[in-house]
Amino acid sequence: MATIEECRAALGKLSDNMQGAEGDARAAAALDRSVSCHITDLDVTFTGRLTGGRIEVDETRPGPPHERAQIRLAMAGDDLVTLVDGELNFATAWGSGRVRLEANLLDLFRLRKLL
Repeated sequence: MATIEECRAALGKLSDNMQGAEGDARAAAALDRSVSCHITDLDVTFTGRLTGGRIEVDETRPGPPHERAQIRLAMAGDDLVTLVDGELNFATAWGSGRVRLEANLLDLFRLRKLL
């Protein structure tokens, strides 16, 4: 089971990857939205903003998200780590329910280019 520190590091790596994106993926990363990532097996939520092509984590709280972010992710810690490391395909994980992504329809279309 991934630790909170490993999950935070994975979000940092995802942020770095997003900042280096090009083309359509770069446009998707350029959104300015509130973000939450609930790590289900640790029952902790990272909250922050997707802005300037980066994810800036502002807070880590126990339990599910307290407020509804514009982009909401939920998954197990190990899935976050393997997803960011490229060992887990996002589409497969999302389709099987291992990863949940919720956002408005327009943002989902933009984010699919990134993920």
